[in-house]
Amino acid sequence: MRFSNTFLDEIRDRVPISDVIGRRVTWDRRKTNVPRGDYWACCPFHGEKSPSFHCEDRKGRYHCFGCGVTGDHFRFLTELEGLSFPEAVQQIADMAGVPMPIADPMEAKREKERTSLLDVMEMATQFFQDQLQTANGARARAYLRDRGLTGRTIDTFRLGYSPDSRNALKEFLSGKDVAKEQIEACGLVVHGPDIPVSYDRFRDRIMFPILSSREKVIAFGGRAMSPDAPAKYLNSNETELFHKGNVLYNFTRARRAAQGNDGSGTIIAVEGYMDVIALHQAGVENAVAPLGTALTENQLELLWKMTPQPMLCFDGDGAGIRAANRAADLALPHIKPGRTVRFALLPDGKDPDDLVRHDGRAPFDKVLAQAKPLAEMIWSRETSNGTFDTPEARAELEARLKQMVSVIADENVRRHYQQDIRDRLNGLFQPQFRRNDNQQGRGFSREGSGRSFGGRGGQGRDRPAAVSTKASDRLMRSGMIKGHQDVPGLRESVLAVTIVNHPLLLQDEYDEIAAIDYESRELQRLWSAMLGAAATIPAQQLNRERLLEQLEEQGFAALLKTLDQQVRNARLWTATEEAAMEDAREGYRQALALHKRSKALRWHKIELERAVAEATEEGDGELIEQLMRALQEVQLEALRLENQEAIIDGFGVLSGRIKGPAGK
Repeated sequence: MRFSNTFLDEIRDRVPISDVIGRRVTWDRRKTNVPRGDYWACCPFHGEKSPSFHCEDRKGRYHCFGCGVTGDHFRFLTELEGLSFPEAVQQIADMAGVPMPIADPMEAKREKERTSLLDVMEMATQFFQDQLQTANGARARAYLRDRGLTGRTIDTFRLGYSPDSRNALKEFLSGKDVAKEQIEACGLVVHGPDIPVSYDRFRDRIMFPILSSREKVIAFGGRAMSPDAPAKYLNSNETELFHKGNVLYNFTRARRAAQGNDGSGTIIAVEGYMDVIALHQAGVENAVAPLGTALTENQLELLWKMTPQPMLCFDGDGAGIRAANRAADLALPHIKPGRTVRFALLPDGKDPDDLVRHDGRAPFDKVLAQAKPLAEMIWSRETSNGTFDTPEARAELEARLKQMVSVIADENVRRHYQQDIRDRLNGLFQPQFRRNDNQQGRGFSREGSGRSFGGRGGQGRDRPAAVSTKASDRLMRSGMIKGHQDVPGLRESVLAVTIVNHPLLLQDEYDEIAAIDYESRELQRLWSAMLGAAATIPAQQLNRERLLEQLEEQGFAALLKTLDQQVRNARLWTATEEAAMEDAREGYRQALALHKRSKALRWHKIELERAVAEATEEGDGELIEQLMRALQEVQLEALRLENQEAIIDGFGVLSGRIKGPAGK
């Protein structure tokens, strides 16, 4: 029985290749990285003692670096277990929960017809390419030349020209004995019961062939040469070969670039054909584009098949921002641990083509380095133009944000987004307090309100004194409260520096490391870049040097130097590169525990301050006094936490350090 490519692709996509292979091998725990779908084992095809057999769920492929075997789900079963190909397909279909197709003579006929339609599309592509080089194609050649495209780029993307004629292509194909029904089935002509004579769909347009994942031409996009054309860009209609919402322009070429040795590791989704082509010519070969419409759910799934964190790039004008916001809403329900999107917004009035045409890829790389995570994109959209000076407005914002993140299907990610929202809202709404020495009884007053925290009827009461300025400084250094600058707290710096200096910790602690929620915006950016970079480096090559190289290329060299100096000045040596792995791991775990406790205290403090503000508005002096005592206890607990030195005491045997004065 012959199986359609569509069916084989479907069952392959539904079953991780590690599930197929894992029944016959034991994964190496040291080299395998399950969250990334990256697995290592001793090769089942030849005897060996060290694991050189590798499979990746994202690619759906396996390869042994020892004996050289390589293949997909079906090949593994046919070569290792001796199954026939239909038996292998049956086994994968059962694992996927997909019924086997029933032998259907009509389906076999349709598959044959699809193959012949691909032949017709190839003829049409060659026709358009040839027309570009004729006298009729002179204006189109001049346009492409003015856009800065080289002859090599034009050939790479097989650009062409459709003549300004109602039947030039139709007559060409008819002369090649292509049946009228095939021409119509390919969508190359406009036809129908109300159209007496069919005519060429594309006329006087620059032609962009659209390829399938198997690099066969399945459709075209056409850019009008005439400014009076009703549509600047026109795509093929839906056909047996082409379903617009399931295809990305330049998909296969970009996937090869992202999975190759160029270090890019991600996929960049831009808005148009010319953006993709201009970026490719500038050296950015991992770009794709939806086909003239907003990104669809199926296209987003295609992006995630290629990379866990695709970059969505939009123009910085109003239309681009609206498109970015639609994409954010589209992605939000489907994000998972290690699977998200980032947003790169171009300068207003610029597109990728504009940025790279004169100065190469550097300006575009700068835009990518400033990309926003999904959470930041949603927050910016909901707060950038709002005024939240009333309780009602603040409550409305809070309800709106909670409703948005409630659509996230993954429970763990949803919980972290809910926490992120609480932290951001508290930062936005947190009342600012200051000492008011002119008030009776050493009270506090809310910034700008002129109201002391007295009892009912304005009667002053003695209140607990504020935490001293020195104590506040210590809290700020620890990350308990923020200053005006985004200076990372020491504890957060320890966490970041430890992982950068010892990236192998990612293999054992990935889920917890990926979920670290930094207060510092700079560390948030660094962390996203670090996780993205680590995902692009093969497990066996992941080391400090490779990771630093990629982070420095993304503009984090100065920040990394600052963080390193910060931990060295504090003598927190378990975070440095000199520490042994076990010491680094133990130091990291202690620092993370303190970090989590610090965040919990900070959250409690903010809640108490909000309660104090509400009690003040109601004039409830007795409640204020209780809340202020609780607030002081939280602040004192924060100071006690700051005085703990667990992250530097008690470790160091493996690194040659000795606890106590003698070893200092």
